[in-house]
Amino acid sequence: MLSYLKIGVFAAAVSFLITPAVRILSHKVGAIDVPKDDRRMHTKPTPRLGGLAIYFSVLLSMVVFMWPLSKELQAILLGGSIIVVSGYLDDTKGLTPSMKVLFQLIAALIAVYGGIHVETISNFLGEKGSVISLGFISYPITVLWIIGVTNAINLIDGLDGLADGISAISAISLAIISYMLGNLEIGMVCLIIAGACLGFLPYNFNPASIFMGDTGALLLGYLFAVITIEGVLKTAATVAVVVPVIILAVPISDTLFAIIRRTLGGQSFATADKGHLHHRILDMGFTTKQTVLILYSLAIILGILAVIVSLIGGLLGNLLALGIIIIITLGARRIGMFEPTSKTPEEE
Repeated sequence: MLSYLKIGVFAAAVSFLITPAVRILSHKVGAIDVPKDDRRMHTKPTPRLGGLAIYFSVLLSMVVFMWPLSKELQAILLGGSIIVVSGYLDDTKGLTPSMKVLFQLIAALIAVYGGIHVETISNFLGEKGSVISLGFISYPITVLWIIGVTNAINLIDGLDGLADGISAISAISLAIISYMLGNLEIGMVCLIIAGACLGFLPYNFNPASIFMGDTGALLLGYLFAVITIEGVLKTAATVAVVVPVIILAVPISDTLFAIIRRTLGGQSFATADKGHLHHRILDMGFTTKQTVLILYSLAIILGILAVIVSLIGGLLGNLLALGIIIIITLGARRIGMFEPTSKTPEEE
């Protein structure tokens, strides 16, 4: 795996070098995030097209190190490009939630057409290596997974460096597990994503000089959705279903808890609030930097646990995963993640 680290270093260098130019572009096209309500954590106008640096870093790195691209990788890049277009339009002009979902649906269908879909799930109660075929239902399940994870990363993009750092940590965890499972291609993609995020982080960490915007958050969500399918969910490992959930537990749980919270409060899911995990930690008296570092630590712990679950496998691995999910849920309940909050006038 060490021989592949140069790929991540290259991706980091590209995003680091491109970001200043993207910051200038953001000012020229008026893609500036102006704080308009108390939900915003920043106090001054900040450019928000940083996701373009991540996108071009991923694109260039894959072309340089992975050419010729497989059918699946071509689908990933094409679908990711569709997501970037939608993110750019939203960051510069604004898109309705329904329009964003339409773009995401198109990107998801491109992935499915490229052969990226969950055909089977592991049968952890059966013999080792036995699977259950999903048949036609695999297609809607795949589309829902892609759209759900795509938006999950976007929902945690509320503090400087949070979504970017969490994404880098998650990508490294997925790279390790992909190599363990023998999927070198997806392992390389994960290292590229990690590198692209780390190269952008110096500009995005508090105090951020540029945000990744929907351009970056939606792209990263889409990439995680498709690479978890290709790298883990398609395997016959008995823990294939739970491993991606553990690795992405911070964004996935935050999204699920937001759905529950807003439903209980009679709010639309598209209505922003201050009930996300990072808001709850801030309410405890921690600073922005401390909150981000706490969530980085949580993501690292979850990544390590995901690797352990993969190594153990079998029924024991699934029981450990179930225990992790229960602890996360109980912890979220304790800090008030399910309690409705006052809504803000702006949609996410």
